[in-house]
Amino acid sequence: MKLITLEVPLAGRSYEVWIGEGARHELARLLPTARKAAVVTQPGIGYAVDPGVEHRVFHIGEGEGAKTLSTIESLCRGFSRWGLSRADCVVAVGGGMVTDVGGFAAAVYHRGIPVVHVATTLLAQIDAAIGGKTGVNLPEGKNLVGAYWQPSLVICDTETLQSLPPRLYASGLGELAKYHWLGGGDLDHLTVEEQVARCVEIKAAVVAADEREIGRRVALNYGHTLGHALETAGSYDLLHGEAVGIGLVFAAELAYRLGRIDADEVAEHRRVVSGYGLPTRLPPGLGDDELTALLARDKKALEGVTFVLDGPDGVEPVTGVPGELIEASLEAVRE
Repeated sequence: MKLITLEVPLAGRSYEVWIGEGARHELARLLPTARKAAVVTQPGIGYAVDPGVEHRVFHIGEGEGAKTLSTIESLCRGFSRWGLSRADCVVAVGGGMVTDVGGFAAAVYHRGIPVVHVATTLLAQIDAAIGGKTGVNLPEGKNLVGAYWQPSLVICDTETLQSLPPRLYASGLGELAKYHWLGGGDLDHLTVEEQVARCVEIKAAVVAADEREIGRRVALNYGHTLGHALETAGSYDLLHGEAVGIGLVFAAELAYRLGRIDADEVAEHRRVVSGYGLPTRLPPGLGDDELTALLARDKKALEGVTFVLDGPDGVEPVTGVPGELIEASLEAVRE
């Protein structure tokens, strides 16, 4: 199969995204100039890569519980002991957790060395690996510590998606569902390669216009305000895409109560999310007070809780939402 190549244009430079079956085998040919490469991955990934230069594999733990500052410290100390320098690079091989952690370690080691992402999950290919957001969690919330550090290259090998466990693949569908309201339209009928490419095109355009999320890029957080709160409240029992799916329906319910969209559009949110096999209701046992407190810690909060909501002008940030409407919207997505 012919690979699809897209560009993420940035001020002063750009980088390529390669998409298709077997794309990871092009790594050695595409790798930016480097003396050696630190390959950051997880034991369960199962996909070896050959950067074409001297390299060493650094394993990190699995799950959100390993997405911590102590993991970053461990990686950077390992890089230092191996003698990694600014003439070298990091290659992050895995899903969104790996690209977040590997990218953050690259951003802070020696105050920044190049990073290449080889994305092996749908979530990473259509979202996490693109755009330069890196970070780790704190006990107080998800992705509260991080840096903007753009990759030098992204490889999305769709062959790796074929062996993903069904639930992990479905987690990526939560992000895919988000793109329906960001200009993607009906993505259901496309091939996987076309779906990945369309989402990358959308995100690349947004990132090019607003690299550091001071305006338009906030729209990429659609469904994530409640989604991140659910992940933290449930100690990450929900996968990211599952939480985003619920967050999309919640955002629609809230937008409806604010008069931004009509009931038909709320139903459309439920149809799209459930059509991907994702949950549309809150898991039991989560109280409004706990969720409201977590919402207030969201990293995009400006004046109180900031929500990203659909409306007549498209998806955009909204502040000053009355508490009673938040509570009513939470009730609308309860079991």
